[in-house]
Amino acid sequence: MQLSRPQVYCVIPVFNDWDSLLILLTQIAEVQAQNDTYTFSVVVVDDGSFEERPDRVLSILPLTLLTLKRNVGHQRAIAVGLQFTNQKVAESDYVIVMDGDGEDPPEHLIPLLEKARMANDRKIIFAARNKRQESRFFKLGYIVYKYLFYSLTGQKISFGNFSVIPAPILKKVVYVDAIWNHYSGGILQSKIPHDKVVLDRGKRYKGQSKMNVSALVLHGLSSIAVYFDQLSLRILRFCTAGFILCATGIAYILYQKLFTDNAIPGWASSLILIIGVIMVQLFSVTLVTMLLQLSSRKKVQPPNDLLYQQFILSETANEETIFP
Repeated sequence: MQLSRPQVYCVIPVFNDWDSLLILLTQIAEVQAQNDTYTFSVVVVDDGSFEERPDRVLSILPLTLLTLKRNVGHQRAIAVGLQFTNQKVAESDYVIVMDGDGEDPPEHLIPLLEKARMANDRKIIFAARNKRQESRFFKLGYIVYKYLFYSLTGQKISFGNFSVIPAPILKKVVYVDAIWNHYSGGILQSKIPHDKVVLDRGKRYKGQSKMNVSALVLHGLSSIAVYFDQLSLRILRFCTAGFILCATGIAYILYQKLFTDNAIPGWASSLILIIGVIMVQLFSVTLVTMLLQLSSRKKVQPPNDLLYQQFILSETANEETIFP
């Protein structure tokens, strides 16, 4: 093994999907055999799997397996893997975040790495999806999610987790609290420099995707929640505009009733009451949102890049791993 070459650590969260992981590791090994620029190692984060792990997982590539104490979810498993790997990397290394089911094809590793090198290792490079393999319903849901994300946060998001992080930038990423909730949304919110490469999404190797409608909704809401500060301001603007509109409506009705001879329907009083209730609701939503936003700001916690240690049950490495 030529340690002079840049090390590339692939952080892969897995939950019971061992058959797909075996195929993925084999294909990464094939990518390794076809290039002499990088040396690939793998950090598998077992997110509380209950299905038995094949022994072959530990024999294909230099690999470290982190077994978590319980299932913490895809995004937190990624955060654990990133913080763990950050303790091991050198300045010239790279870390790649990818799924273990085949939807992030190993043949795209080299284009991502080359894009990072072209950026002088100063940006995180994401894989933006050009062509997706999911059902039409899922694609429609993803389109709705992107437009909703943009409407509520003012930011465009066209990529997921598949990305390459140069080691110097990783040292900043691990201190971003938001990545524990949503990795790509946290990177956007942190304003860490990033770029993207347009690549087709791969097809799942085996089994069915765990990203059902409920998971998609929760995933989308998690990415939006990262922008709670900006979201609070947008809610404030919306409620203020609604409040002014309602007040204008009431003033118009009262003006017509008190200062003109125009005939006013008998239900005008009921309409004023309804608009008044709407105004109270808008005021209540604004007040609660701003109190929550201000309350979240008073909770100050020091940056912690060792939080991952609290989640790990065991660490297993094969003989080829380069980690100490």
